[in-house]
Amino acid sequence: MRISLCNEVIRDLDFAAQCALAAALGYDGLEVAPFTLDAEAPHLLPTSRRAELRRAAADAGTAITSLHWLLVAPAGLSITTADAGTRARTLDVMERVVALAADLGATLLVHGSPSARHVAAEGDGARAEEAMARAGDWAAQHGVTYCLEPLDAGQTNWCTTVAEAAEIVRRIGKPALRTMLDTCAAGNGESASIPALLERWMPSGLIAHIHLNDRNKRGPGQGADRFGPVLSALRTTGYTGFAAVEPFDYIPDGPTSAARAIGYLRALQESAA
Repeated sequence: MRISLCNEVIRDLDFAAQCALAAALGYDGLEVAPFTLDAEAPHLLPTSRRAELRRAAADAGTAITSLHWLLVAPAGLSITTADAGTRARTLDVMERVVALAADLGATLLVHGSPSARHVAAEGDGARAEEAMARAGDWAAQHGVTYCLEPLDAGQTNWCTTVAEAAEIVRRIGKPALRTMLDTCAAGNGESASIPALLERWMPSGLIAHIHLNDRNKRGPGQGADRFGPVLSALRTTGYTGFAAVEPFDYIPDGPTSAARAIGYLRALQESAA
């Protein structure tokens, strides 16, 4: 298992400095939130800028591994809306963000964006599934994987458990569409423990990515959750993908939060070796 850092944690730095810091701390890559690259229209980044970002990661000895927070910018997007104009704009952004991921050298996208998937009326869920199906097709065209992220009911009312996400992915049946597990969301929303969830779902082949964060929204090692059993479950189930550190509260600040998390996780890895 390789560990990446979600770049919004250190977004106050320019991108080259983000790459350099992540590499220096011992991360294997960066998971990028597109809104950190352009707050208005990251899906429209010019080709030259995409090449510059990818080169900055390579120059630092790291890589852009994945994208997440896909629908933060531009504002007002929704995969569930019945408004034809908003839906068309949302799908256009999703298609272009998949292409952006491929251009940056990423192999995977994580679709969380809870505010853009709220189900309020009949048909909203069906529209969300249709959007995921189209995302699976676009991902296949670009040779990447698109992951539907289960998020707890405190964040959204559509796709709130791994079981729900797995059912949706299986029903859609697109090879490039899979799901993932976020330890904060799972800790706040699932009845089973995270190790039990991993042991249940990893053999299905549907889990393609992991987010590591405490239920208190801080980084691993900054709360009551113990990550030794989580890493052990990932190891015993044969997971070889990336796990991205994704705190939401940066205590005392972003760089320090990032440093504490990787130190804690690497120590757990070493103790288990």
